[in-house]
Amino acid sequence: MAGFINYITESYSELKNHVTWTPWAEAQRLTVVVIVFSVIFSLAIWGIDTAFSNLIEYYFKLVKS
Repeated sequence: MAGFINYITESYSELKNHVTWTPWAEAQRLTVVVIVFSVIFSLAIWGIDTAFSNLIEYYFKLVKS
């Protein structure tokens, strides 16, 4: 148990004293970039999925006829 507490203490010290944190303004800007990219990417995937779904539906209609 002492090893676990020592690990937590050293981890906290490392994060507090040796990690360079991104400035708040840059973190906000990068968050917006990630959100915008995620929305665009999800819309692209949705569009491709819809197109393939319609294509497969059309193919099965042709085969069934």
